[in-house]
Amino acid sequence: MSLENVSIRDVLYEAPGPKTRMKIRIATAISIVIMIGLLAVIVRQFYITGQLKTKYWSFYGRVTTWLFLGKGLLGTLKVAVISGVIAFLTGMLLMMGRISKSKLLNGVSAVIIEFSRGVPTLLFIYFFFLVAPQFGLKLPAFWKISVPVALSATGVVAEVLRSGVNAVPKGQTEAAFSLGMTNRSVFFKIVFPQAFMYVIPALIAEIVIVLKDTTFAYVVNYSDLMQNSKVLISNYDALLSVYLVTAIIYILINYMLNRISVKLAGKNPLF
Repeated sequence: MSLENVSIRDVLYEAPGPKTRMKIRIATAISIVIMIGLLAVIVRQFYITGQLKTKYWSFYGRVTTWLFLGKGLLGTLKVAVISGVIAFLTGMLLMMGRISKSKLLNGVSAVIIEFSRGVPTLLFIYFFFLVAPQFGLKLPAFWKISVPVALSATGVVAEVLRSGVNAVPKGQTEAAFSLGMTNRSVFFKIVFPQAFMYVIPALIAEIVIVLKDTTFAYVVNYSDLMQNSKVLISNYDALLSVYLVTAIIYILINYMLNRISVKLAGKNPLF
């Protein structure tokens, strides 16, 4: 392998030898057998308790059921996208405050970041749902869930971006300054593009967390995937089947996000 094609992953990860590969195959086979056995036990228990009866699954053959779930999924994705954008923009501002030479700006940014990271998402939601209206701040249900979820993710995004900035070799910054470039040009043209590429997997992992936090939408009575699932449970008394299908939908979305992260990392020579 030529040095030009060697990545950080190649340096840090040593390919397993023949014995290790054999142990991995054996462990994988045993794990698969155990999982199949557990799945068989679970399915049998569901059958015994009557959870596999047609009445609990037949409504999935109706187009209206999937349209209803699709509408909820669309609501979930809207909240996740808007929350992600807000979290990235505010996280960017806080990150710039943390790397600022101003002690005041640095300190204020650090306090906000730690507050954002330390407060549970549900408390932010309750604040905008119960407390904020008492002071005249009445938001639609969409923003009552989007803003709190974004605030909860902001601190993590800021620290992720800051870690990326700190990972960029200082020599590049010094070389840019020696060419007469300004601080602004050095940061946005040299430092941040590289820092962003470093932290893409971590940012996508945070998007997954944002997506899962949207399940708190029931608190503000916003129509998302989980809220619509609860409606189906109430209408058909099908707790197991609805939650199982809903869980599969969330798993598929998170799996696609993970695959996107892997592909982006694969195209990035830094990984």
